[in-house]
Amino acid sequence: MTTTTSHHNIILIAGHWLGAWAWDDVLEHMKSGHSRAVAVTLPGLDGNDPDRATKTLDDQAAAVLEILAQYGVSGDQPATIVAHSGANAPVSLVLDRHPELVHGVVWVDSGPLATGSVFAPELPEEVDELPLPSFDVLGQQASLEGLSAEVLERFRTRAVPEPGPVLRQPVELVNEARGKVRTTLVCCSIPGAQVLELARTGHPMFAEVAKIEHLEVIDLPAGHWPMWSRPRDLAEVIEAVSSRAD
Repeated sequence: MTTTTSHHNIILIAGHWLGAWAWDDVLEHMKSGHSRAVAVTLPGLDGNDPDRATKTLDDQAAAVLEILAQYGVSGDQPATIVAHSGANAPVSLVLDRHPELVHGVVWVDSGPLATGSVFAPELPEEVDELPLPSFDVLGQQASLEGLSAEVLERFRTRAVPEPGPVLRQPVELVNEARGKVRTTLVCCSIPGAQVLELARTGHPMFAEVAKIEHLEVIDLPAGHWPMWSRPRDLAEVIEAVSSRAD
């Protein structure tokens, strides 16, 4: 019989160009009975920060750890971390540095990174930031399925350019214990079966998946931004993962 764990903190972290606001639709559908959900704006993605373009992955990982401390997260009271898309870089660092603080990690159309991974290794040093590209260009890189004109306008209006240092910094990982954290892949733009096959064959984007000890794969067919196209369904998945006992 499956039991539940009460009062888990759920930390929601969106990908590139996005802040805490990206989770508004999901939070509207989350129940408050067994968990407390907090959406995070990573350093470098606060449009009001004059120094945001200088922020690094280390700054972002440190900010996540600070939020965990703020909410009383500990080895006895671990949190569920939800990482969408490019949030996988700082969250991979958090899992490497303090896996004991994480009850489970939910990768939303994303996944754990391997050590040495760099999002944009060829981005010139003189480029301070990377703005949200046109939707024609973005749509060639990630699926925009299910996003209305209204949602796309909000995306365009509220997006903050991604700091160059975040995109150029390699992810350095040393702690194999990160692979012991219970992991859920929410597969949206790529079916779960395909992700597992890519992991099995050693594809560099998915190789770390093969090292996870406790893995669950959930298909949620959608585009790359299910927090806008299927917010209720995504909220239900996140709460179900968070409520599971160890």
